[in-house]
Amino acid sequence: MDWTDKAIVLGARRHGENSAVVQLLTLKHGRHAGLINGHASSSKRGLTEPGNFVEATWRGRLPEHLGRVKLEIIKSYSSLFLNDPGKLLALSSACAVAEVVLPERQVYPEVFNATRVLMDSLINNDEDIWPVVYVHWELGLLKEIGFGLDLFACAATGVKTNLTYVSPKTGRAVSKGAGLEYHTKLLPLPSFLLNSHADNLKISESDIKDGLRLTGYFLTQHVFNQLNRKTPGARERLINFMDNSFKTNLLCDK
Repeated sequence: MDWTDKAIVLGARRHGENSAVVQLLTLKHGRHAGLINGHASSSKRGLTEPGNFVEATWRGRLPEHLGRVKLEIIKSYSSLFLNDPGKLLALSSACAVAEVVLPERQVYPEVFNATRVLMDSLINNDEDIWPVVYVHWELGLLKEIGFGLDLFACAATGVKTNLTYVSPKTGRAVSKGAGLEYHTKLLPLPSFLLNSHADNLKISESDIKDGLRLTGYFLTQHVFNQLNRKTPGARERLINFMDNSFKTNLLCDK
């Protein structure tokens, strides 16, 4: 049997001397692996860079087989960010997180489409856009795999205003008044995750860090720990890069 689908390359691992197993996030077939021949050649290695948008043709004798895959490049995103380490790390992080989090061959069209939105945000000239989109991407990923956060009303009082914290136990929002006494045990909730018009808000570097801390906590608790996996190295490098960038900006502002 065979199929052809739009796909995002998540990663590739060498298999034998001249082949590799490539992991794809496809629109209609979910996260799907396939064997690609001739991977030792530079042209084939370029096809399997994480974040590439491709047309994938998979062939296998039976659906449960690994099968072989042929890729045709539609757009090479990673090559656009060779001189922009932050965006390259964001792209690599999203691919690495998706590869770990998504179960194989389960279809998640919303995750595919959201990943395409994230990729397009990286080529936006507005440098403030992509970190916000990235945090929303991780938040949406949690929702799609069944661990969505409830950020619409306070878990303690039911009020829908002044939501400032998130309970690490329940994933539900907590208002400033209800959570003040326990704020050291709660996670900060950045306001841009509550406002559908976040592009009109002034979003600080601290807000971005709080957003990444929030999604990272629940990804770790609900996915990485359960799979006995560490946080993907690409995500850790993204966090470290942002921390260092924020510190540099702070020093420059003084």
